[in-house]
Formats: sequence, structure tokens, C-alpha cells
Amino acid sequence: MRLLLGALLASATAVSAEHELAGRDIALGQTLYDRNCASCHGADLEGQPDWRSPDENGVLPAPPHDETGHTWHHDNQLLFDYTALGGRKALAQRGIDGFNSGMPGFEGQLAEDEIWTILAYIRSTWPEHIQKAQADRTPPH
Repeated sequence: MRLLLGALLASATAVSAEHELAGRDIALGQTLYDRNCASCHGADLEGQPDWRSPDENGVLPAPPHDETGHTWHHDNQLLFDYTALGGRKALAQRGIDGFNSGMPGFEGQLAEDEIWTILAYIRSTWPEHIQKAQADRTPPH
């Protein structure tokens, strides 16, 4: 019974997460991205240099959010949680401990609606085939 309930909750969350990106104001998303994300992830979503190589403290630099990065490899809910809670906490919620993410949480700085709008902007910059591949990572309802 717990397993079934957990599956139903996960499915409902995934459907909600996909729905959250629909109909967003992309121009507002870009403005919010520019104010809150571009200083690390780049004005053109290009990320920091050598983003795949940890720094001297073992922290990976900010990755690109364009199609060359790995953002699109993740489902919407993880992207939301990563932004709201920060990398370490979001991954720990999924049972992934020990990843040395430098991503801070923006919960308290950005409203949930603003985070979804930023994510919609980021997704809007990807080619259609990448958008579809990322959307397919959200389990069907």
C-alpha cells in the first residue's frame, strides 16, 4: 500500500511539474534569470569554464543551462527543487548524498512561481528536440 501511495504521489508531482511550465511569461523568466542566475550560469546560459572539473574544494562550477549542458537531462521537479533548496539538499531528498554542489537554494529569495518562470525561460532556449527529450523525463500521468 505504501508503495502504491508513493507511486501515486510521485506521478501527481511529475504531472504538476510539467504543467507548471506551461503558459509562462518567457520575457519575465529571462529577466528573473538575468537577475538571479546569470552571474554564475552566464548571460547566455553558457555556464562557467571547465564546468565538468571540480575546483580545489571539490565543487563543480556552474554548468551551462543551454543545450550543451546537462540541465535538460533532469526532470522538472528536480530542477525546481535544485533551484529552491540548493543542490545538496535537493539531491539528498532523492537519496543522493555526498555530491558537492555549489548551487545555493533560492527558497525565500524567489517565489515558487518565479522559479517555474525561470525554468520555462531556460527550456524555451533549447532546440525542440531537446525540449521534447527533457519533457519525456517527466513520467506520464
